Amino acid sequence: MNCFILRILLIFFFLNLTIVSAQGIVNKWVIGYPGGGSNVLIEFNRDSILSIDTLHLKMSFRDLNASICDSHGDLLFYTNGGWIANSTHDTMMNGNNLVPGTYATNWKHDGFRIPQGAVIVPFPDDSSKYYLFHETADLIGNTVIPCKNLFYSVIDMNLDIGLGAVTLKNIVLLNDTLSYGALTVCKHANGRDWWLLCHQAHSDLFFEYLVTPAGILGPYTQNIGSIINEGGAGQACFSPDGKKYARYFPDDDLDIYDFDRCTGLLSNSVHISIYDSSFAGGISFSLNSRYVYISSQDYIYQFDVNDTNISSTKDTVAIYDGFSSPFPPFNSYFYLTQLAPDGRIYISAPNSMDYLHVIDSPDSGGNACNVIQHGIYLKTYNGTAIPNHPNYFLRADSGSVCDTLMLSDSPIKNSQILKDKKISVFYDGQKAFVNAIGLHGKTYTLQVIDVLGHLVIEHKGAVNGSYATYDVPCTGFASGIYFVSVITDQEQLDCKFVKE
Repeated sequence: MNCFILRILLIFFFLNLTIVSAQGIVNKWVIGYPGGGSNVLIEFNRDSILSIDTLHLKMSFRDLNASICDSHGDLLFYTNGGWIANSTHDTMMNGNNLVPGTYATNWKHDGFRIPQGAVIVPFPDDSSKYYLFHETADLIGNTVIPCKNLFYSVIDMNLDIGLGAVTLKNIVLLNDTLSYGALTVCKHANGRDWWLLCHQAHSDLFFEYLVTPAGILGPYTQNIGSIINEGGAGQACFSPDGKKYARYFPDDDLDIYDFDRCTGLLSNSVHISIYDSSFAGGISFSLNSRYVYISSQDYIYQFDVNDTNISSTKDTVAIYDGFSSPFPPFNSYFYLTQLAPDGRIYISAPNSMDYLHVIDSPDSGGNACNVIQHGIYLKTYNGTAIPNHPNYFLRADSGSVCDTLMLSDSPIKNSQILKDKKISVFYDGQKAFVNAIGLHGKTYTLQVIDVLGHLVIEHKGAVNGSYATYDVPCTGFASGIYFVSVITDQEQLDCKFVKE
């Protein structure tokens, strides 16, 4: 066999092994509630074969459900919003009383009624640590009102003999009147960092955070799209390729946006009226990112987001067939959705039900997507839960101006000198923060050059430790792409940033 072909095949083989191994992160779903008889463990093995078992756990789940496994598919921890359980299904060290307040006290045992009220994000630079972003609700009397705080907690899996411990808990990240749940994240174009999006209630304002090795940056704000009035329970999601963001709340209808993984900005807002009387619903994209599915109580709709007129592609691919179990009023309406590791979309009901619906071929248009109502028997009852899993496997946007983690391929005096060295830059709207790692006490020249080749900033400095940092003031810079170089007598590290 030709050596070049053999090399390519080996690269593909090992790359495929890496991808398959990584898929274990979302391979186990824990749902259900002890009051329904037992919990449910859904597992997707490496051949995407679904297995369903019952477990007798301490935790009950309602609408809020977040969990994560390691790369081998072994469950690490999960939460219902009120507390965190470890892999032994007991309370994680310091994982009790996850958020304060009357609502949390009342619902921590049954599980929070906040769809996508929590999401788990691995640390960009440490695979043993995780951020848990989470919300609670507030009560005035018996009336539930939108929450006022977005929290984060930190889980370190190195602690408690590998069972993990919460090292930071209930840290207020944002204090505002927030939209109910719908916490969603997407990989940055560099393939390492994360964008977190949430929304202000009764407005068109998005809050955006960037999760980096340097910490959580933001909030950055953007006014775009429709006014979100908190009508009914709904969901939001990114397309698997990270290029689209969509949210559906029954009274607010459907909004679809383009998303820039580099800048974190939404654009090209499309508002679509659904025209039905649903009180609850969900949303998911197909694996190929072409179709978005709306579950809206009695109906499932499909839209083709690649079409220039998205609203014209509305196709009703399922109508509730009247099924209930074990008897009315436990009707198998359509509620929360989640794209699974097997490429199918699974849908819960808005009440206790011992079945899930499934869209068997969501990459196909029209009825070929094959909605199978109450097609997955759970062996016991689930109280509305479906996990909130982002696309953990999205890679860097190769060639993007924000793919800043690649080492320079510019000519240098000694190509080996770039080993263990890299440069990154983050622009926050006012300054560009440059970080050059591995220079070890050298003097350097930092240059910023615009797309026309003009030198706009030059700074000379010396590295006291192993890395150099410099804040580039961007006041007066025109919008566009800028190239940053850090040059020593032996190497040149290059990267780029975009000023809007």
